[in-house]
Amino acid sequence: MTDAAFRNFIDGRFDEPSASFDSIDPSTGAPWAKMPAADESDVDRAVEAAHRALRTGPWASMTATARGKLLVRLGDLVAANAGRLAELETRDTGKIIRETRAQIAYVGDYYRYYGGLADKHEGAHVPIDKADLDVTIRREPIGVVAAVVPWNSQLFLSAVKLGPALAAGCTVVLKASEDGPAPLLAFAELVSEAGFPAGTVNILTGFGQECGRRLTSHPLVSRVAFTGGPATARAIVRNTAENLAHTTLELGGKSPVVVFADADLDSAANAVVAGIFAATGQSCVAGSRLLIERSARQEFLGRLKRKAEAIRIGDPQDPATEMGPLATLRQRDRIETIVAESLAAGGMLVTGGKRPDAGAGFYYAPTIVDAGDSNLPCVREELFGPVLSVLAFDTEAEALALANDTPFGLASGVFTSNLGKAHRMARDIRAGVVWVNTYRAVSPLVPFGGYGLSGLGREGGLDAIRDYTRSKSVWIKTSDEPIPDPFVMR
Repeated sequence: MTDAAFRNFIDGRFDEPSASFDSIDPSTGAPWAKMPAADESDVDRAVEAAHRALRTGPWASMTATARGKLLVRLGDLVAANAGRLAELETRDTGKIIRETRAQIAYVGDYYRYYGGLADKHEGAHVPIDKADLDVTIRREPIGVVAAVVPWNSQLFLSAVKLGPALAAGCTVVLKASEDGPAPLLAFAELVSEAGFPAGTVNILTGFGQECGRRLTSHPLVSRVAFTGGPATARAIVRNTAENLAHTTLELGGKSPVVVFADADLDSAANAVVAGIFAATGQSCVAGSRLLIERSARQEFLGRLKRKAEAIRIGDPQDPATEMGPLATLRQRDRIETIVAESLAAGGMLVTGGKRPDAGAGFYYAPTIVDAGDSNLPCVREELFGPVLSVLAFDTEAEALALANDTPFGLASGVFTSNLGKAHRMARDIRAGVVWVNTYRAVSPLVPFGGYGLSGLGREGGLDAIRDYTRSKSVWIKTSDEPIPDPFVMR
């Protein structure tokens, strides 16, 4: 039974939807709220509102300093409302409440960071080789941005798009995933409260064909920022053939965590457990491939097994819960299939591999598979769940080869007490992020993105604002001499 209803936020107003769908509580498997199903006409209205706000009205004439103050205000509101937003995210996605509270409280820092940068990204004066001409390079907003985010960590993944886009002066249509969109639709209230002019930020949800395809191919959209999986990314790239929108893609990963025998094994074990079982493994940077030096393999697997089996699984709204359900039933079904295929192909189950006794929701136990073979499905495919695949190595060169044996390249971890080894691995691993003797640390000051199937472009850091601008070259003649008639011979 549903007990809540949400609406799209278009042109500064909450719209009553013409169609809706049930959102499922992953902890119970039952509907809990009605979500709006945006169609092509809703998308058109949102993009047209964003385009109007970009060209006319208060946002178009607002100074960069004023834009920055709005972003700072939004960051303060997110932090102040983190508890309410966290409860919605936990209810709609199954992510445990202590994770959502901590993460959303930190999201406010991203808006404050980009608020501070809004009036500090500058153009340039070019000392060209012509004495009677003066040239400046202006940085101007690229246009209407289509931001598309998945259900996991959605407020964070929205902030790394909205923050730099708004700081640059763009306007945005943000599409929340149809799986668990409640917190982003509620976040729209804070956008309005912060004082952003109508049309500057529009937030809606809907399905791929009716909503996502129209948004990413819309002729008034100049920039697409997407986080999700490679299959959807390919569809978006095809869509942008229609509008030639500049596109960045932050995709998934099959991130290796390399643990050498000389590492602090207890610290490394804690990081590995956090890297794969936090958020029920539903993180693009989940450390889903453990590469362990063979001499430490048995001891380290024993530590991991004990830690995994001690994880408290249950109601994600309970602060004592350490791991909640998967977000969707189809995701659990897929994980069960791939784990079964991997075990049938020779993988050895260390622990897990089943549904725990945790109620009717989409629960799956923390699972460790001693793979032995890097070609097993659980090693090759991104599962987006609490499944750790383990491979052993004997040499540093073998560890590096295994780490890079993937078409993905988003994140990685290296655990060692040898400084030289740490530097060599960090240099040679093909991934956009390398954590050494830590894992899952993030900051608004640091760029984030991947290699290969993990995407194109970077989010976060100082340069992100430039990705939401385009340059304009302004040539000014400084000489008082008239331009000569080109058709008069001299």
